[in-house]
Amino acid sequence: MAKSRPAKVSLSQLRIIGGRWRGRKLQFAPLEGLRPTGDRLRETLFNWLQFYLPGARCLDLFAGSGALGLEALSRGASEVDFVELNPDAARMLKQQLALLEADNARVHQDSAAAFLARPAASYDIVFVDPPFAGDLWQQTLAALAPHLAEGALIYVETPRDKALSLTEDWRIEKEKRAGQVCMRLLSH
Repeated sequence: MAKSRPAKVSLSQLRIIGGRWRGRKLQFAPLEGLRPTGDRLRETLFNWLQFYLPGARCLDLFAGSGALGLEALSRGASEVDFVELNPDAARMLKQQLALLEADNARVHQDSAAAFLARPAASYDIVFVDPPFAGDLWQQTLAALAPHLAEGALIYVETPRDKALSLTEDWRIEKEKRAGQVCMRLLSH
């Protein structure tokens, strides 16, 4: 009787679209609920951020594949903290950072809520792209304020028709709907 082998997990790929790693294809685990921001949306986002990104300290919450934080590093961010709860996704992200020799990035295998509950340095740019099924936008934005540098920009990706309740200290700088997604750039 032949021994059965564990099924091979095929990896998914994403492509860095700009900066020093432009065109590099990186792998990530195809996990349920993981939907990297597509090339067109990333291009729009990084066009919005192009003048703010060089030298910026960034936080990629709900990092997943790391597409947003990796793109930020490629385009000149001084450092990026990636926060990802799933151990397989966090491990793959660490492998990709090692492959790129990115010594200005750290992966925190933790929930966004737990990470934000601890003291941390302030960030210039924050990416908030949680799993859509979790409805984590409001609590994440509420917990972010103590971690924001003056003039910080926050990218939030939601389902197309998801409304955000923003207090008067938040401002929508840019907003775009594409397909089933709404992308917003906020300032605080």
